[in-house]
Formats: sequence, structure tokens, C-alpha cells
Amino acid sequence: MYVCLCNAISDKTIRNAVHQQHVRSIRELRDFVPVGSDCGKCIRQAREIINEEIALLPPINNVA
Repeated sequence: MYVCLCNAISDKTIRNAVHQQHVRSIRELRDFVPVGSDCGKCIRQAREIINEEIALLPPINNVA
């Protein structure tokens, strides 16, 4: 499904950025894809997808 119609950014692209590029915010996502750079209507949905994917990540155990 397209999240950003202006730049043809799909939810899969955003999900992959979270897992492969360790994206944790819209600001970090914009380093990889031009989401929200035109009309900005996609920002809310992109943020929700980022948060969904972060919730699916395994917890990090501190190693000291």
C-alpha cells in the first residue's frame, strides 16, 4: 500500500527502513526516502508504521 502518493513510498519501504537502516523517527526516515517532503499528508501514517515495526523488534539485552 502506498503511504506517500507524492513520492510513491510504500509501507514496505518504510518497514524495510526500520529493520535494515534502524530508522526510529520521521527525521531518520527522511535520510533514506523523501516521505512527507511535498504535501505532508503521509507523516501520521508513516509514523504509525515506524512505531508498529519498532514494537515488533526483539528487546535489546545490555551487555556489560
